[in-house]
Amino acid sequence: MHKKHHHKKKPSASKKWSAKLHLWFGLSVGLIVFIVSLSGTLYVFKDEIQNVLRKDAIELRKETIKNQPLSVELLREKVTLELNEKYPISSVEIPLDKTKSYGFLYYKKGKKGWNYFQDVLINKQVYVNQYTGEILGVYNEKYDIFPILKSLHWSLLLKSEWGPYVVGIPVVLFIIMLITGIILWWPQNKKARKGRFWFNWKNVKTWKRKNYDLHNVLGFYASFIALLMSITGIYFTYPYVKNVFNFALSGSMTLPKEKEIRSPDSLAAKNNSVFDLAVQETRRLYTSSSSFRFPLNGKNKKGKDLKNIPVTIYQKDGRFSERNVLIFDKYSGKLLANRPHQKLSTAEKYSNANYDIHTGSYFGLFGKIIWFIAGLICTSLPVTGFLVWWGKRKKQGKKI
Repeated sequence: MHKKHHHKKKPSASKKWSAKLHLWFGLSVGLIVFIVSLSGTLYVFKDEIQNVLRKDAIELRKETIKNQPLSVELLREKVTLELNEKYPISSVEIPLDKTKSYGFLYYKKGKKGWNYFQDVLINKQVYVNQYTGEILGVYNEKYDIFPILKSLHWSLLLKSEWGPYVVGIPVVLFIIMLITGIILWWPQNKKARKGRFWFNWKNVKTWKRKNYDLHNVLGFYASFIALLMSITGIYFTYPYVKNVFNFALSGSMTLPKEKEIRSPDSLAAKNNSVFDLAVQETRRLYTSSSSFRFPLNGKNKKGKDLKNIPVTIYQKDGRFSERNVLIFDKYSGKLLANRPHQKLSTAEKYSNANYDIHTGSYFGLFGKIIWFIAGLICTSLPVTGFLVWWGKRKKQGKKI
């Protein structure tokens, strides 16, 4: 009698090409994906960890809290004299919660150098009791673990002007790997489908099979969140990605440009209380917000001179998605414009929310936990994927 031979169904052309692309891209950018995933994952709970470690500097003692805080200008002068830094204070963040301290920031970027440590000349956070003027804590953020992790994730510790492009290309390839991975995972029939959703290690003894299942099953569950994280990541890097989002959400390739408001009081004598007037008006208009920030050195993030005082108001603690902007005259302190979050276009709202979506904070603590787990899985994929390839390579070598 002749035995019947059951021929395995040949993989489709799409699966063959998916397997090749998945392997080639995985071997070429696997190490960078590992570094970017791990650093991003460790960064997720930055706010929660810092709030615990800096509790004594952030939370004020009850006996020091008074009815009115000291002038922002007076506090700035006090910090400047005590720290005697080479560069001026760049901004201040003021919480609406009167039991929390003011945060003064020194930040200055250099034009020379090729790495993070040369790119950032100073990044120092100073917490001050606004009622007494006492400096509660000084943190050199330049050498703090979280800014270093952020730079590692963003640009592999390379200069911020071009480093993100070094990371951006591997992230684009990682997106292709995620798509090809889903194609390879997709079962050909119902029988095969059962073993794709969970581990079935009852009769499995070899580490190779277990490693393959870890790569396959965990990769599938994390792939959809990983795609979201990757796309929101390249949104920051490549302008054309942002343009596609803008067009899809608001029908225009670019976001509306902010109109420069000329100061009506530029010829008048400068009011020394402009910052305090801005603080009072901001507190009055946005009583339910979390905190607000404004520059003290008269320059924007790119180092260009500002014609007015922009105040950014954050609606929720640890979130950047819901923010309002007030514009004050830098000579008189008069309110010139009020741009609430509700009146922004859909594309503008998404632009503000992209960072929160990327980190998972947009979905609250639950979102951060899910993003953290997905990040750990993404970190493991280059390792388990390499081991799958290495195991097959050794097996093929023995046959020869």
